[in-house]
Amino acid sequence: MNDSRPLVSFDWAIKRLLRQKANYDVLEGFLTVLLRRQITIIHIPESQGNKSDPADKVNVVDILCENEHKELILIELQYNSENDYFHRMLFGVSKIITDYMSEGYTYDKVRKVYSINIVYFDLGQGEDYVYHGGTEFRGIHTNDTLLVNARQRALFDVSRPLQIYPEYYIIKVNRFNDVAKDTLDEWIYYLKNSRLPERFTAPGLEKAEIILNYHNMDPEARALYEAHQKEMAVSFGVLETAKLEGKLEGKAEGKLEGKAEGRQEGLEIGLERKTTEVVVNAHKQGIPTATIALIAAISEAEVLRILEEKGVGG
Repeated sequence: MNDSRPLVSFDWAIKRLLRQKANYDVLEGFLTVLLRRQITIIHIPESQGNKSDPADKVNVVDILCENEHKELILIELQYNSENDYFHRMLFGVSKIITDYMSEGYTYDKVRKVYSINIVYFDLGQGEDYVYHGGTEFRGIHTNDTLLVNARQRALFDVSRPLQIYPEYYIIKVNRFNDVAKDTLDEWIYYLKNSRLPERFTAPGLEKAEIILNYHNMDPEARALYEAHQKEMAVSFGVLETAKLEGKLEGKAEGKLEGKAEGRQEGLEIGLERKTTEVVVNAHKQGIPTATIALIAAISEAEVLRILEEKGVGG
């Protein structure tokens, strides 16, 4: 392990460094080994999702890229477990498709979207640490795969519907065993450890070793990065503690009732109390209300209501 060469975390790199055109080749290297074809980023659109604000997102950091084929590539990082994350992936892709469709466009203008999800929890049930999903149509009776016809191939330069529909990638970082067997593993090693493996050949990592090196940061950038890491750690700790205490308190109150309804009510009461504690404690630590809303999984309006009710707003 390269203990002398710590790198900044990938979420920070996306926020601060990899959006710069001069550094596109680092991100291109990651996308090339994941998608298994050469990727060239033309630009990173100035969309809502690409706005960088140190306090706007604790749970998810995303970047939207457009390649030379006008395909859209969405990269999202998720640290805290979410039961509805599969739904969130679908919503994110659907919103991008509709956002990039102007009124009056025909359906052939629908953009191809790749959704790349880097998660730091065990999403779903599966043994692998990298999953790929897309849409294909199979015959109910014949089990054959539906392909496009000759005219469609000529018009759209595709051979199967999969090339039109969104594709999803899920990298379950925490399931990776730190043994880098190929270039994709080398990138996942960095995603997990914020360091590079002892030997690597993956495209993009050689430059990443220089521009993402923590020791190469100026004092101001280093201070911002350390503040970001501290906020992430505090937010994650607060959320995980609240989840555990809420479950325990809910079970205890439900047990006293001795009924299914009592258990459910007790759980809800426990979670409600812990949500209030999360909001109040996070506010006292100076975390912005928008970030608190993400931590507590409630709306910002609800955060403000709780703070006002507890007399700690303002």
